[in-house]
Amino acid sequence: MNYGELTSNTIPDLIHKVVVLPIGSLEQHGHHLPMLTDSLIGEEIVRRAHAELGEAVLFLPMLWVGASDHHRGLPGAISASNDTYTHLLMDILDSLIGHGFRRIVLLNSHGGNGGPGGNAIYQMQLRHRDKPDLWLTMVSWFTIAGPQIAQIASLQQKHVTHACELETSMILRLRPELVKMGAAHGANIAFDSAFWSADSSGASRVTIARTFEQTSHTGALGHPEMATPEKGEELFAVATREVVAFIREFITWKEFQPG
Repeated sequence: MNYGELTSNTIPDLIHKVVVLPIGSLEQHGHHLPMLTDSLIGEEIVRRAHAELGEAVLFLPMLWVGASDHHRGLPGAISASNDTYTHLLMDILDSLIGHGFRRIVLLNSHGGNGGPGGNAIYQMQLRHRDKPDLWLTMVSWFTIAGPQIAQIASLQQKHVTHACELETSMILRLRPELVKMGAAHGANIAFDSAFWSADSSGASRVTIARTFEQTSHTGALGHPEMATPEKGEELFAVATREVVAFIREFITWKEFQPG
């Protein structure tokens, strides 16, 4: 169900349902992808999930602005600061909780939203610690489906970076007219460290603060030139399947009793 298409007097009868808030971004995605890439991908996953879940879940509209200050050194990003974004999400969550909803999912499509999104649900759980039936979660499609994505044989890259083979494949599948494959070039940095991957091509065990213009001349990472729409369909199918599986389980979660 689309939350925004409902009339307000129906809300009290729907507070037992899970509410999903999709969150994305508007920021540079190299020279070959549209700036709304994250939001477009998130909206397609929502569309597919909605088709499977039907009236069991309420879907809010995509929140297209994200925490993208690390992209502002390159042209185009529209960003909310981490503090502003945290408080924006908290206000949305507080509104929903005030109406009586007790299971709320932030469905994330942008890596930069992870910090403020996690902080927002943590702060709201503290604020509403008198509600043991309240469940708040943040689900990033590229994390929840990470193990399954790594098993897709056709992919050269085995996890999502930025404007990479995976994101480019997904936009090729969704909106091919927006992709400029002739300009698809990503940074691949040889950096000698057992703990940190400079271009996100491998696993990092530590967090390093870097902005995108300090990492990539184009703003892209990885191998976007390897993208195909067929790979994009595989990625959408895997991501949707894992998101839907989690939400179906989340629907059944009961009030948590301390052990």
